[in-house]
Amino acid sequence: MKLSKLSLAIVAVMGAGSFAEAVALDLYVDDKTKQIFAEPGPGRTKLGSFEKVEDNAKQKADLTAIQTDLELKTNELKAIEEHIVAQREDKAKNDEKWFNKINMRGYTQMRYNQPLSGDRVAGEPELKSVGDGSIGNNSNFSLRRVRLVFSGDINDYISLYLQPDFATTNGDLNFAQLRDAYADLAFDKAHEYRIRAGQSKVPFGWENLQSSQNRLTLDRDDALNSAVPSERDLGLFAYWSPSDVQKLWKDLTKKGLKTSGDYGVLGIGVYNGQGINKAEANDGMYLVAHSTYPFDLGFMGLRGQVVEIGADALSGRFNRSTAAYTSRFGSGTPTARDNSEDRVGVHAVLFPQPFGLQAEWNWGAGSTLDPVTNVIDRKHLEGGYVQAMYKIDEVFGTKGTMFPYVKWQTYDGAWKGVTNAPRVSVDEVEAGVEYQINKALELTVAYSTMNRTQIQTQTTAAGFLQQASGDMIRTQLQFNY
Repeated sequence: MKLSKLSLAIVAVMGAGSFAEAVALDLYVDDKTKQIFAEPGPGRTKLGSFEKVEDNAKQKADLTAIQTDLELKTNELKAIEEHIVAQREDKAKNDEKWFNKINMRGYTQMRYNQPLSGDRVAGEPELKSVGDGSIGNNSNFSLRRVRLVFSGDINDYISLYLQPDFATTNGDLNFAQLRDAYADLAFDKAHEYRIRAGQSKVPFGWENLQSSQNRLTLDRDDALNSAVPSERDLGLFAYWSPSDVQKLWKDLTKKGLKTSGDYGVLGIGVYNGQGINKAEANDGMYLVAHSTYPFDLGFMGLRGQVVEIGADALSGRFNRSTAAYTSRFGSGTPTARDNSEDRVGVHAVLFPQPFGLQAEWNWGAGSTLDPVTNVIDRKHLEGGYVQAMYKIDEVFGTKGTMFPYVKWQTYDGAWKGVTNAPRVSVDEVEAGVEYQINKALELTVAYSTMNRTQIQTQTTAAGFLQQASGDMIRTQLQFNY
């Protein structure tokens, strides 16, 4: 339609010019003198309108040539327009292919821990941590995480997420292991209602759901992480996230604040319960319920301040192979009397603008090894953490950001991720600072004083289930890509 209008306009202009030149000349004759005049006057009779035959023919030929040329140009422009439309249609069809909608990102964490006290002494328990396998004797640099994330929206209702880790320890170092593999199936284009199917994080706690790429402290707290070691399992989870809450979480992220990600204002799910990449070991499934809500405190006069509050619960039966347990307390395979587990937890987070607070606590009971009776039975557990932090923007006159923080955590209960679920006692304080030099590079330096039950060595080794304590400087360099 655009081409037709353009052509008609050009023809009209050109034609008007041509016919203006070819207007006929009126001639008049004097009745007495018989002279010819070009203007009317007294005694003059109009002979008629006359045109110059040679000029008229030339003008008609020129007009025909112009019209022919315009037709050719019109056809050329039409062909170009059709080609452009075809290209757009091909591109749109190509964009619909799922592999053109997949994005890739990732991060690498390199650590170095330097003990200041509590280094290994023969005959005494060695200081180790379930959160960082490189804490211990004769340890220097290590890769804590090497992650790649493949994610994308296949269409308006289906999203995929795949994450392997290349820093898994399996005797030797740095083996690849599947961390996440799931699909989000939404019931609406806003993704307010969706079901997550596959291996993903179990929605219990707040820090557990926070990505290690974004978390401020070097490790998650033991108390809530002990509920779901490695934070993931295989199952189905349903989430509800209102659009206004989604927007608030995104706004916080744009400010450089660390949210836990979108795991719904409400979430419920069922999962195997035996841990990440572990086969199911019983006919029952774990049940989990998650709730959280961010409140903008503007109504209290605290413009821009946001506090997030929530609670969680889980219940199930945990079965793991009871490998031979031998210690100075007894020998033989432990008797599993009751391996059921029930927990409830609460959390509250004041996002640092610039000062922030974060706290979580959980209570419950779970399968726990009694080293005296050599029986795995249901016993009480409790623990949590409190963390304070501060956000400093434009450090050293640059766009860099610093987060000084201090965190205290404690836990008294079973660590079910270790064979036979031994009971642990943890008391730890960590003070440090994360420096986000730019989007691609972060450096964290922290001082930690620890008191932990030794459960990482063999059950027959000296110091097993004894308390170990010490102080150390911990560092982490993180590359984001």
